[in-house]
Amino acid sequence: MDWASCMWLAPEGRMRRLIIMKSYREELWFETKTRRAYINITPQIEVLIHKSGVREGLVLVNAMHITASVYINDDEPGLLRDYDDFLERLAPHEARYRHNDTGEDNGDAHLKRQVMGREVVVAITDGRLDFGPWEQIFYGEFDGCRRKRVLVKIIGE
Repeated sequence: MDWASCMWLAPEGRMRRLIIMKSYREELWFETKTRRAYINITPQIEVLIHKSGVREGLVLVNAMHITASVYINDDEPGLLRDYDDFLERLAPHEARYRHNDTGEDNGDAHLKRQVMGREVVVAITDGRLDFGPWEQIFYGEFDGCRRKRVLVKIIGE
């Protein structure tokens, strides 16, 4: 990943700085041993930001499967259990779903993903995630026991 910053003359004769943006892409892969799981992936994202060399920019973290989620919240065990309880009450696995008439058994996982979201975008400032207090990035799995991926796209300078 090469980039450059160079000077050029504006029409009025003043020096301007032209910034060429960096772009970095990598995938994270997960295979949980349970149907539902909540994994703090903040450390992996921090490693990729460092690897990218981006000091100022944005990181997109996107679940690439329709029964998984990426979201931001606190890494507190009670809260993670509350999420699981809430989502199971909202869309119980054992309920009747028309989607399951196709031979699938994951209608609930699609609904849980819709509630928890597909992706997050976080600012990068001085080479670090620019979070509020307690914020962490999570991968949420709602139909586990098979391999799934998360796209990480980093852009900036």
